[in-house]
Amino acid sequence: MDTKNIMIVGVGGQGSLLASKLLGRLLLDAGYDVKVSEVHGMSQRGGSVVTYVRYGDHVASPVIDRGEADAIVSFELLEAARWLSYLKPDGQIVTNTQQIDPMPVVTGAAVYPENLVEKMLAADAKVDAMDCVALAEQAGTVKAVNLVLLGRLSHYFDFSMDAWMAAIESCVPPKFLEINKKAFELGRNS
Repeated sequence: MDTKNIMIVGVGGQGSLLASKLLGRLLLDAGYDVKVSEVHGMSQRGGSVVTYVRYGDHVASPVIDRGEADAIVSFELLEAARWLSYLKPDGQIVTNTQQIDPMPVVTGAAVYPENLVEKMLAADAKVDAMDCVALAEQAGTVKAVNLVLLGRLSHYFDFSMDAWMAAIESCVPPKFLEINKKAFELGRNS
């Protein structure tokens, strides 16, 4: 199998590292060679966080270059647009519609861009955008946005529900397991 590439992007503190760990576990359990690379940036100050997940028969490098991502999973709308150039022409974006003001917007030096979904669609991107925050709150905690996004991502991959649940069970602490499973199912079924 050729190497497949998934980027997980967001803002610090949104749960992207657990999402990448869980996705890596799913892929390892399926027998793939997997490389995960985390780029934290200014994550502790609300800055951009990027994780690369690459898998296939043999993966030499953990880094994804422009135009190579089969999928981009985004926790925040502007981050989806920011990383659009990394998506393959036939790639898929799965994004939360949440908008978190970056520092230039907070300080008044810039304005949060409008109509980002429409702009990504106009650039011929396949965009699956949804309010993951509302679904996470429905599951029991806003912190489960990561599992809502992975649930939605599961539509685009041929892994059984049992495989996804096994990965969730191996990565999520038992006291948070039921909420995270519910969040995954809400994202998958929305």
